Amino acid sequence: MKLNYKRTILVGFAFFLIMTFWQAYDTIIPKILTDKFGMSQAYSGIVMALDNVLALFMLPLFGALSDKSKSKMGRRTPYILIGTLVACVAFMGLTFSDNMQLTAISDVSTVNSVSSLETLYDNDYNTTLQTPDGEKYVLKDIFTREEFTAITTESTKTTSGKEINLYTNYVVPARQAFAWQKTVSDPTPLIIFMITLLIVLIAMAVFRSPAVALMPDVTIKPLRSKANAIINLMGTAGPMCVLALGIVFATGSAENAMMSYTTFFAAVVGLMLLALLIFMLTVREPKFVADMKAESEKYGIKEDEEEEKSGKAGKLTAGQRASLLFILASVVFWYMGYNAVTSKYSVYAPNVLNQSYNTTLLLANAAAIISYIPVGILSSKLGRKKTILAGVIMLAVAFGVASTLRAGSPSIIMNAIFCLAGIGWATINVNSFPMAVELASAGNVGKYTGFYYTASMAAQTITPYLSGKLMDLRGMTTLFPYATVTVCVAFVTMLFVRHGDNKPTARKGLEAVDIDD
Repeated sequence: MKLNYKRTILVGFAFFLIMTFWQAYDTIIPKILTDKFGMSQAYSGIVMALDNVLALFMLPLFGALSDKSKSKMGRRTPYILIGTLVACVAFMGLTFSDNMQLTAISDVSTVNSVSSLETLYDNDYNTTLQTPDGEKYVLKDIFTREEFTAITTESTKTTSGKEINLYTNYVVPARQAFAWQKTVSDPTPLIIFMITLLIVLIAMAVFRSPAVALMPDVTIKPLRSKANAIINLMGTAGPMCVLALGIVFATGSAENAMMSYTTFFAAVVGLMLLALLIFMLTVREPKFVADMKAESEKYGIKEDEEEEKSGKAGKLTAGQRASLLFILASVVFWYMGYNAVTSKYSVYAPNVLNQSYNTTLLLANAAAIISYIPVGILSSKLGRKKTILAGVIMLAVAFGVASTLRAGSPSIIMNAIFCLAGIGWATINVNSFPMAVELASAGNVGKYTGFYYTASMAAQTITPYLSGKLMDLRGMTTLFPYATVTVCVAFVTMLFVRHGDNKPTARKGLEAVDIDD
């Protein structure tokens, strides 16, 4: 019994393009909403949750629809093809309204410009401004016009023994308040942006469950955890490419906060289309599924087919049902913590740490990729549940330490912490999805995939707003304490899981991720 690595990698290109999109979405959309439209963290959190609101209904729906679909291309491929094409076109369309808003705030869009700073200083703000640390202030009470217009992105001062960046503490909040005034006076660019974004998110929701369900469709049950490790490797490679592009385009630097994202979005879309092209040219879903069924019959794995024919597929015992609910609850809580960080870090890093987010996130993804094989070895010895618990501990420790860092802290510390978080997240991901679909049968893998992603999307629906509201009330520095607490709750709920766990004999390399039933 041996996994077809080449075939699994080719199937993984669908997940590659999905995660490529979400990395660009999670890092750039919050910046557009706060930097250019001037939204508060809570309001931007509501927008960032829209995809998850849609996903709550659409992921189970399209997972179930794809279970029943029939076409020459297979059950899942048509959704992947159509959804990706629509998403790519609409994603590029976002740059139209982004550039419209950039024109509307052109008076303050030139970073380090004296004229921009003069406009900000002379503006009549209708709200009290707030620093990333939560300090409320009135601009003219702190600076004279000459002092304010002399501020650059590198300007700092030491207060109470702590070095703060004047630009991120005082200029950026003023610029965002100015942008919000422009948005309120003429909401046309925001309306166009939101309509286009809705189209993008619907298109992505159409094919996410079918794309993820494709791996179990073409892989026999004993090899699914190993295949899932490879799928996760592909899924991590996509975000790494986006973050590398972010470094090239310097999307995380304070100097480029007001940049046009047209070229960057075009590069991301090009990457997605390339992945789709490879997938369409190499993946023959009907043949792959037929091969999987033949291999299952060869090794006597017929239980699912017999259950499906007898009408018993998908019926769980009380204990299995409880374990499924606890698995899904754990998914909710660790996604609440993790997504709060990933959806806000591109804003948090320049404003609290005074550093770019791209390198830190790139290292986190690199650490995740390196850790997949060791995680597979560990899970083969300890079982899925214990390995997940170890990953949750790593994530909680990383977020807990990150909550103590501020501007002036060595960047190497944050980079090391995010590497630990990347390893922890990989440890969780390799094992959590297989635990959920372990309880499924051949006829409802898409349905259980929908359950899993509905739980994750439910978390990602509420956490951007909750974390954003907390940041608005108490300052941006509350982000990591919030993430730490929610991840710790996931540890508790995971303790009650009793099913979906296996301990196969340890093997070498990726074979170690092969989990027998």
